[in-house]
Amino acid sequence: MIVFFIYYFLFRQYPNLPLTGYARKIFGKYVGWMIGLLYILFFLYISARNTREFSELLLSSTLPETPLLAIIILFVFTICYVLYLGIEVVGRTAEVFIVILVFMGFTGNLLVFLSGNVDIHNLQPSLEHGWKPIVTTAFRDILIFPFTEMLVFTMLLPYLNRPELVKKVWLSALITSGLVLTYTTSLNIAVLNIEQVERSTFPLLSTIGKVNLFEFIQRMDAIVVFTMLLTVFFKASIYFYSVLIGIVDLFKLKNHQQIVLPVGVILTFMSMVIASDFAEQTEEGLLTHYVAFALFIIIPLLMLIVVMVRNGFKKKTKNEKSRSESI
Repeated sequence: MIVFFIYYFLFRQYPNLPLTGYARKIFGKYVGWMIGLLYILFFLYISARNTREFSELLLSSTLPETPLLAIIILFVFTICYVLYLGIEVVGRTAEVFIVILVFMGFTGNLLVFLSGNVDIHNLQPSLEHGWKPIVTTAFRDILIFPFTEMLVFTMLLPYLNRPELVKKVWLSALITSGLVLTYTTSLNIAVLNIEQVERSTFPLLSTIGKVNLFEFIQRMDAIVVFTMLLTVFFKASIYFYSVLIGIVDLFKLKNHQQIVLPVGVILTFMSMVIASDFAEQTEEGLLTHYVAFALFIIIPLLMLIVVMVRNGFKKKTKNEKSRSESI
């Protein structure tokens, strides 16, 4: 939430500019342009990672005989089609699918509890090693992924119809998502125990795989796969759209439609070559934490400091000018 207020302050200072726009205003034309390009490349990288991770999930769970490239091409093509129609179409599509997502989540949780697989004792002992490992893990890992990834929305805020609701909606979404993630992780541990969760590539898939009611209702993996299909689709779409409007902003293009397909081809290629397998991709993701920390926290914090110093000088100059005029 503290990091959110950094992003929100910058948005309030430059309500009509995306992140790539006010980076040039704050750091200057050339340095700001390079920083904006760096953000675009990183957003494209994360979109490629999400696409590859979902494709690996489909391969391991439901489509083991399907070529990885075929899955990625279909997924990226769908994203390109929706984004070609515009961000409003993405938003309206999300409004429809959020209802389905909530229903699927409720159904999956109900089946897990009815199966009797939840053992609350797996969550004990609480604070076995004190607060230190919790704090170090939170600030090293969880702060970067997923919470500071909300920086990508700074690329979309200038296009809102009702910008006055940004703080209310953004904070409520941040808190709600944090609670949902906490609950989901706790449920996985309660069902699988901590050792299985640590070893599992997709813990939620393993949790729902434990469902077995009356030897009839089982193999409910499709619920998790469909849920991840929706969530990863929208996450990858938002990152990809941010890449498009960032390119439009930096290179002064007319609109994003003309570059959707070419950048989509680049996204497909990156998704394929980003790693040889899922294990390598996970290991590589740990290294990107340091880059993400700089992009998501250090640079926005520097922006905040520069803007506050400038505002202070402007206010001081204005006061001195008004004082001299009164004299």
